[in-house]
Amino acid sequence: MRFSVNTPRLLHLTIMGLLVFSVVQVGWWFYDIRANAQVNATAMKMVYGYDMLAAQRLMEQGTPAAEIAAIFPYARVEAGKVTLSPDALQDLATATDARMTQYAWEGGFFLLVQACAIAVLWGGLSSETAIRKKQDNFLAMVSHQFKTPIASLQLSLETMLLRQLPPERTQQLSQRMLDDLRRMENMVSKILDSARLDRGRVQLARERLFLAESVRHVVAHLDDMARRGNITVQMSVPADLEITADPMAVDGVLRNLMENAIAAMGPTKGGVLDVSARSTGNGVELAVRDTGIGFEPGQGPKLFEKFFRLDTIGGRDAAGTGLGLYIVQRFMHFEDGDVHASSDGPGKGAVFTVTWPVTKAAA
Repeated sequence: MRFSVNTPRLLHLTIMGLLVFSVVQVGWWFYDIRANAQVNATAMKMVYGYDMLAAQRLMEQGTPAAEIAAIFPYARVEAGKVTLSPDALQDLATATDARMTQYAWEGGFFLLVQACAIAVLWGGLSSETAIRKKQDNFLAMVSHQFKTPIASLQLSLETMLLRQLPPERTQQLSQRMLDDLRRMENMVSKILDSARLDRGRVQLARERLFLAESVRHVVAHLDDMARRGNITVQMSVPADLEITADPMAVDGVLRNLMENAIAAMGPTKGGVLDVSARSTGNGVELAVRDTGIGFEPGQGPKLFEKFFRLDTIGGRDAAGTGLGLYIVQRFMHFEDGDVHASSDGPGKGAVFTVTWPVTKAAA
């Protein structure tokens, strides 16, 4: 029988074991030191008792009180009797408490440093585990996403080769094969863009662009996808609105935002995609609104995380790679811009807003 070892879980358990062992060890060390301190204090009291007996004998033998005080600093001579000064016991208790406080601070500092180190290591392992899980899900999803268009391509080609088809049917199958190829090309492009953005291998050539022209170009490219999804696309972008940005980055931002909006309206069997822009005091703001499935208001920032997919069963970006919005966020980061998402809740659509700062916007 073979047993699989969950390495991250084993490391987490090892770290917890080390932390528990350290706490127990420091606790035992402190207890042992305290017991030794009490033993030493008891021994010192016995020594003081022997000293007082010796001082009393010297007094009985006629030794002057001043000489006895010089020999035994903690002795007090009154009416021919030698007793231990209360200050001696107080000093002994104070010294014991000071030593115990020192050990307590040292042990506490040791535990604090070790706890911080373990917390950092725990966080790193947890993060690595989460990333590995996302990567595994991503690989499984990409494999499925590639398998579907490949199977469709194979079926279409086999159909065309097995028998003579009418021109209309041939045109239909050819169009389906083109759609499958575009789908695979889109996924590969997103994966490559994500890798380049992660490594910072992006060289932006900023130019003065008319934002309306860039939007119209992307809308025209996605027109067939929108019509097949029964989606109405609306534009409200001033023709003279200019930005200073990299054309490739702008195209990537617009394309991914609109594809994301179209995917969000897939489960609703249609809707309205509205693209609007305006000039603000902070720069140029573009908003992409959809009437799709929406999301919980608190989940907005998570949508831009790499490989994050809000609903892997059939919701937003269900057929995507989980990279589109991440690419948008990275492009806007390199453009010194901003992007955020908002929604009133599931089923109430969403708004994705990107802003090119005033330093990058044409006056």
